[in-house]
Amino acid sequence: MFIKKMAADKSNNGPLFSKSLDSFLESVAELAKFNVAVFREGLKPPYEFREILNQCYEIGIKSFTLVGITAFILGLVLVMQSRPTLVEFGAGSYLPAMSAVSIVREIGPLVTALICAGKIGSGISAELGSMKVTEQIDAMEVSGTNPFKYLIATRITATTLMIPVLTVYAVTISLFGAYMGSNITDQVNINFFFNRVFETLAFKDIIPSFIKTFFFGFAIGLVGCTEGYNSKKGTEGVGKAANISVVVSMLSVIVIDMVVTRISAMLGYL
Repeated sequence: MFIKKMAADKSNNGPLFSKSLDSFLESVAELAKFNVAVFREGLKPPYEFREILNQCYEIGIKSFTLVGITAFILGLVLVMQSRPTLVEFGAGSYLPAMSAVSIVREIGPLVTALICAGKIGSGISAELGSMKVTEQIDAMEVSGTNPFKYLIATRITATTLMIPVLTVYAVTISLFGAYMGSNITDQVNINFFFNRVFETLAFKDIIPSFIKTFFFGFAIGLVGCTEGYNSKKGTEGVGKAANISVVVSMLSVIVIDMVVTRISAMLGYL
């Protein structure tokens, strides 16, 4: 059936690759156009501070439980998987340092952003998509309310601000998880563990990983708002928009992480 569908697409609409490329370029152009509109409308006063605080609560505070549980298990599993290999080479004492560098530099920010891309990105897209198909956004425009300022800019601002906060929280919980993991087979003093953690970490480990979380948050908010605001075809379009939002947000986070890592290496931070 899938082969027949591909053949039909080729015969009716030209080469399938060309159609996919055109669709991708249209999506990129729509995202860029939406980004310009967000900056143009969102930076104009007056600002919706009350709505920004509300979205920070909805996006950030309500995600603490999920992020905390995931971060704790992440640190626990990282130590459980790494300890046998380090002990085999006589480097068991480096376990706190290895955990700190791995979690702070890469694993903590990336996993937190991917979790938020799934939870927050899909939530924003589904919420705005529902408002779009039920014509609530059109009603706002008729009543004189700017939807870009009240709905879009506030959510993107909230994700940009709260993803770094969630990352700091996740890294802290993950380090405690790593400490608990190191105590499963050995008795490690908590002061010794965290002294080794802080002795190992430097500003060059913290600064790039913290800065890139702002870009993660902006990308998650932008993609979620774009897909939700432009959703079509009723409830089916809302589900499709939420699905696309998750996929594109995760891909954007991975690409941003790769670019920031390369730039950090060029600047001597790695």
